[in-house]
Amino acid sequence: MTIELTGKLSGTVDKHTPETLFATWDKAYLTLPEADGDGFVETTPSEIADKDVGFQCPTVLFAHGSSGVNPAIRELARWLASHLGVACVVPDSMQTPDRLTYSSPVARADYERIHAMRSEELAFAAKQLQSMSWFDGSYVVAGTSEGGVTAARFDGKAAGVAESGKMIFSWSCEENYFVETPGNVFTEGEPVLAVMSLTDKFFGTGNGYLDNPKAFGYPHEALKDNANASIVLLPQAPHTLLNLPQAHGAIETFLVRVWCGSVD
Repeated sequence: MTIELTGKLSGTVDKHTPETLFATWDKAYLTLPEADGDGFVETTPSEIADKDVGFQCPTVLFAHGSSGVNPAIRELARWLASHLGVACVVPDSMQTPDRLTYSSPVARADYERIHAMRSEELAFAAKQLQSMSWFDGSYVVAGTSEGGVTAARFDGKAAGVAESGKMIFSWSCEENYFVETPGNVFTEGEPVLAVMSLTDKFFGTGNGYLDNPKAFGYPHEALKDNANASIVLLPQAPHTLLNLPQAHGAIETFLVRVWCGSVD
């Protein structure tokens, strides 16, 4: 099947310089739990780099979707900090001036140019995270939509900064119009949580330009052999589902399991 590429590209930058790559981390959106365990602090790595917050905590390293650090991600990060005592850091790809963006569908090769930048950003952030005073040494990689591709492809073990698990939101981890190949990196037995709408407008089977008649519309093939994976399918949920009660419940259960009770 050949789909009609009716989407549009904007921007021209599809490769990082050392300066633009650093900016995605330096200006990342960061939430930390307050020291007394009630509430949260919003900041950036650059603002807090030289400060001792007086505690350490586990972290969710989150790859945002194509709309950037949007209100839904901020809401999730605040909930993680205030409810679970977990830090959340979201590298900001939109700090790159004239960065390549799109409206779908465009050619797979064009999506891959963006995916390559996002993967570079996440790997850089994982390494920077190791030196943060508030980081306790354990982190979970997460991502939604475009960022879900980034999280699913992340290889922390190869980079020497292995993650404790992965959370994938609104990305099916399978072949379709959005990737040349899924490129998933799930190590054997790795704890993985995937949360997906059964009617996802971009990666569900109802999308007219999905370009894969054999697609399941969720990470069936990618995770079917992983006994430590959980796939949560939400009927009629929107593409942006991070803060639905079912999603929060699944996230909390998953993180408590991954960190073996280290989350209060």
